[in-house]
Amino acid sequence: MSSHREAPEISRDPVADSTDTYAFVSPDKPDTVTLIANYIPLEDPAGGPNFFEFGDDVQYLINVDNDGDGVADVIYEFRFTTEVGNPSTFLYNTGPIESLDSANFNRKQFYSVTKWTKSNDKKGKDGKRAMKSKLLAEKLASPPCNIGPRSTPKYAALAAKANHHLKSGELVFAGQRLDPFYVDLGSVFDLAGLRPFNSLHLIPLPNADGVDSLRAFNVHTIAIQVPIADLTRDGSTPTDPMKPESVIGMWTSAGRRKGVVRDKDGQHQAGPFTQVSRLGNPLFNEVIVPMGRKDEWNRDVPAGDSDYAQFVAKPELANLIPVLYPGVFPNLAALDADATKPRADLLAILLTGIPGGIIPGFQNFTGTTQADMLRLNVAIPPSKDALPNVLGIIGGDLAGFPNGRRVFDDVVTIELRAVAGATYPLVDKTFTPDAAVAIVTDGVNPDGNTSYLNSFPYVGTPKSGYDVKPLS
Repeated sequence: MSSHREAPEISRDPVADSTDTYAFVSPDKPDTVTLIANYIPLEDPAGGPNFFEFGDDVQYLINVDNDGDGVADVIYEFRFTTEVGNPSTFLYNTGPIESLDSANFNRKQFYSVTKWTKSNDKKGKDGKRAMKSKLLAEKLASPPCNIGPRSTPKYAALAAKANHHLKSGELVFAGQRLDPFYVDLGSVFDLAGLRPFNSLHLIPLPNADGVDSLRAFNVHTIAIQVPIADLTRDGSTPTDPMKPESVIGMWTSAGRRKGVVRDKDGQHQAGPFTQVSRLGNPLFNEVIVPMGRKDEWNRDVPAGDSDYAQFVAKPELANLIPVLYPGVFPNLAALDADATKPRADLLAILLTGIPGGIIPGFQNFTGTTQADMLRLNVAIPPSKDALPNVLGIIGGDLAGFPNGRRVFDDVVTIELRAVAGATYPLVDKTFTPDAAVAIVTDGVNPDGNTSYLNSFPYVGTPKSGYDVKPLS
């Protein structure tokens, strides 16, 4: 959660497991869009001596669809290579790492960035279209993991040197960061418990504050900041949010070679890459897709997501909430029981985007093709508030989720309220959400446990193993 261990197969392959995606107009550079894909869930900062890193054998892709067919029109591919300085030591570092090229940094990672763009509009049987590639950069340095004050002193300054400006106009970063997602995993996965409302649960407990289960875990971040004109279908920088050209869709995916052979000399891979994970909207595979189809969904492409629309139209969670909180959500229970009323609000938010005319001055509609993507209207400027509303659109901030997703957006609360009926009046004004919907939350906020940066890559400095202390 958002997609930390969201499917059985990918949970056994963390370096290819995407945890979260983000897409937003850069607040300090509003003529650009920042796209972020995080991988490797639940990194314990003290997890040495083999600290976390990207997979040399994984193909990492950030995909952008700008014409609404659920097929990528622009792809940024990241490939990694690990270089060991001294294979005769078990140490990750043999002294303080004070520069990216330090001789003390024993296990360096470098990466290349390749941009793929469509060569024509023809699509194959796999739902993908013909693409042409251009190598933008290679041998870009990733920073080390944040180990502790002796090994990685002045870590924030060191990691900042891993922001690379490409000649083609992009800004990229790939390395360890503090997990920006916040959620009370321990309670939510304990029969959908929400600590602030424990006393109302079918199995009641005392009410309590939410606990951020990810407060001290790191992830590995791939971030790229791109001029808006490089991503839109007509090569423009739109200013009218109501035009179709203003909307792009984004998701991340990871691939592995089809063939794997293991022998005494190690593991050998061959053949073309095949997709093993993907992620667009937060919590889609985690909460919407049933257990028996989660691995299938990870291998599928967004253009095929009409196969999963039934689970959005009548989400299992909407049925569970009134059962687990008896008497609190009668209107939701009646809506869920009405077979003639599929959740058109959720189908729009997650699979097509919100059409114009529903929310004044806003739309992120990509067309009738149902596809799980983060949809971003690039003509909506970043919030000018010193503290943007973490509830995004339902909080009155059109620059936030589900218009793309910013690193600090409270997507758990937003999606809980949406599933509980908060957004259904957008498509049926006769429906009245239950009174409790307005205060539903897991009780976790982006406070001091999770920090963010005001500039690229926006995701906070990772915790070090030396500094992390158990909660109890």
